[in-house]
Amino acid sequence: MRVLVAGCGYIGRALLTRLRAAGDEAVGIRRSPPPGSDDLVALDLADADAIARWCEAAPPFDAVVSCVAASRGDEAAYRAAYLDTLAALQHALRATHPTPPALLFTSSTSVYAQDAGEEVDEDSETAPASFRGAVQLEAEARVAAWEGAHLSLRLGGIYGPGRTRLAATVRDVGARGGAAYTNRIHRDDAAGALAHLLAAHDDGTALPPTLVGVDDEPAPRSDVVAWLARALGVPPPRPDGDAVGGKRCRNTRLRATGYDFRYPSYREGYTAVLRDDPAFPSFSVP
Repeated sequence: MRVLVAGCGYIGRALLTRLRAAGDEAVGIRRSPPPGSDDLVALDLADADAIARWCEAAPPFDAVVSCVAASRGDEAAYRAAYLDTLAALQHALRATHPTPPALLFTSSTSVYAQDAGEEVDEDSETAPASFRGAVQLEAEARVAAWEGAHLSLRLGGIYGPGRTRLAATVRDVGARGGAAYTNRIHRDDAAGALAHLLAAHDDGTALPPTLVGVDDEPAPRSDVVAWLARALGVPPPRPDGDAVGGKRCRNTRLRATGYDFRYPSYREGYTAVLRDDPAFPSFSVP
């Protein structure tokens, strides 16, 4: 299977590595690839003409994964990252591929505004409370209009190697727990789910147009922080008296496709992240 990974940052790079290890002919696009990255092409994903010229010279792709991330947290950066690049990519693919490749898009659970501890899934109302979710939802609509097979994977909070800010905060300054539910997914499961869905499509499996990508256990922030405090040997979190909030995202349909999580909860995930990190020598599984 020939796969183009458009946007090779934290998740995209892990996906590209996984695909190539499995024997797929995969290549990634990144604006400024590190030296010696022979599997990455230096291109600006917002430059439709440049992408089209490159695609025209390359063999056609069976599938494309749009895996970009905003460079800043403002609305203009979000629109540039998720809408402008998607429009440019779709334009280039339409111009160079007589048969549209499958298109997978990494979206976000920010498309949901539920904030009273409700369970949400792919059928739940999407009424984003911020421009971040609104931009993601607009991008999903563009993906849904794609002429070929398509899927948007709504990822929860992504953590993994190198993303240890919460653990460092718990260790160094303490952290309030909070009763609001949080939803997360380890980087390797985000990449693993994408690779699994690509393989399922290649095998002819019909996939739903939208899936929620989170682990098995939505958890109050207080539970996560308390577990980290025990693991790091520091005092438990300070109570803050907040009412229950957030949402509980369900991964039932992703599970139903046959994906098996490597890190089904924050406990397994943070154990893998912190156990061998020299910055956390005091870490011990509770």
